[in-house]
This record gives sequence, structure tokens and C-alpha cells, in this order.
Amino acid sequence: MRKSRAKKRILMPDPKFGSVEVTRFVNNLMLDGKKSIAFKVFYRALDVVASKIEEEEALVVWQKALENITPHVEVRSRRIGGATFQIPQPVREDRKVSLGMKWLIAAARGRNEKTMAVNLASEIIAGYKEEGAAYKKKMDTHRMAEANKAFSHFRF
Repeated sequence: MRKSRAKKRILMPDPKFGSVEVTRFVNNLMLDGKKSIAFKVFYRALDVVASKIEEEEALVVWQKALENITPHVEVRSRRIGGATFQIPQPVREDRKVSLGMKWLIAAARGRNEKTMAVNLASEIIAGYKEEGAAYKKKMDTHRMAEANKAFSHFRF
């Protein structure tokens, strides 16, 4: 490789919960560099989650939803002898979390409700209950890996 690996950036924990994972999520949620607005949307979404699910803390619900959405295996394309195979591979730990966050945000943006905070809250609750678009994406990814299990000996 010509270039060296990019350095991991150290993130500051968020002001309300003191969690680096929350900051990472908000960075993915942010549009056009408007981080304060992204934090407001996230905190409002957690308030909505707290009002709908009283038996558990909102941050714990969000973490459980994220855990339910993160994939364990994925398929990667590999060209072998003129044919392209979808080869299932385990997902690296940091990529798992990243994919889960991106899928959760994309599913929330795809929802058709009043505000982004409500959309995000609905998707978090759906992920917590193991349903919704983001959870469906995870299950589709796992199903694809299971279908192509025969090609796993091509793993690189």
C-alpha cells in the first residue's frame, strides 16, 4: 500500500451522558456541520423514547436498539476466474457499530412522521423491539450471508 493507515480520531464524550458512543452517533446524524442541532435532535428523540417506554432508561433503550441492529456477518464481492462471488465474512467490531448507526439513521430519515426527533425515536423503539427498517436491513444482510455460505472457503 502506498499510504499509511489513517489515524483513529479521539472523540470527546457528549455533554449530557458523557458517552463517546453518543458523540459518534451524533456525528453520523449531523448534516452540514451543524452539530448542536444534531445533539438537540438526538436528545429530543431520547425524551420521546423515555415518554413511550417508562420501564427502562432512554439511553439503555437506545444502546439495546443499536445492539439489535448491528450485523455480525456481511457479504463482500470477490472476483474469481471471471465470476463474481458474494463471500460471507465476519464484520470488524468498529465497522459493526458504524453500520448499525448508519442504518438506524437512514431508516429514521426514511420514515414519514412530523420531525426528525420523532422519526429517530420511532426507529429506536422499533429497533429495541427487534422490528423496523434498520432491523430488517440487518436480517437481509444475515440472510444473504447464509445463502452464500457455500462460498465461504474463498475468504481472503
